[in-house]
Amino acid sequence: MPRVLVVEDECKILRSLEQGLQAEDYEVVTAATGDEGYRLAATQPFDCLVLDLMLPGRGGLEILADLRRTGKATPVLILTARDTVLDRVTGLDAGADDYLVKPFAFAELLARLRALLRRGQPERETVLRAGALEMDLLTRRVVRGGAEVPLTQREFEVLEYLLRHQGQAVTREMLGRDVWKEPNHALTNVIEVYITLLRRKLEKPGHGPLIHTVRGVGYQLGEGP
Repeated sequence: MPRVLVVEDECKILRSLEQGLQAEDYEVVTAATGDEGYRLAATQPFDCLVLDLMLPGRGGLEILADLRRTGKATPVLILTARDTVLDRVTGLDAGADDYLVKPFAFAELLARLRALLRRGQPERETVLRAGALEMDLLTRRVVRGGAEVPLTQREFEVLEYLLRHQGQAVTREMLGRDVWKEPNHALTNVIEVYITLLRRKLEKPGHGPLIHTVRGVGYQLGEGP
């Protein structure tokens, strides 16, 4: 039985989610304040976290950032009334796995939870490699040619995606959809900026370019040209 923490300050929504999820055979723990939500999320095991952004006390983004900073990788579904691209990008950059705008259909929330729970299952691989590059998914450490490469969270996510598709052409649409959870047209410039930053950080003496541009398509990761 999946164990889910729901952090929501609107009592009616909180009770509705609790009852609906319990009817679908979820074990549900609830919190109506940010401080209580963070305490529960930081000290108890959950399979998924449903997190409202606007909360009394500690805000949802603060909760999310603090959890990720302490190494908590629990999948997080954000609930919010805010529906601008900037709001969604901010939430996803803070470490959220998905984003659902109020008002929402309960059936959609269930579908998104199922997807997050599938995604949250342990990966078979813990280290990804490409030539002299190594990425440790557990310690979130990246090394190329024996030298550690410090990456931001988003840079790490983009590089992980390229590593998982190495040897294949990765389009900007794929990166926008699967890493940012946004349509490509809203993020083309942002994606190009992150690719440029990664290239600069990964270039090491004695090693050739690692991320190559596939003209008219996107990018491909590999030691060769």
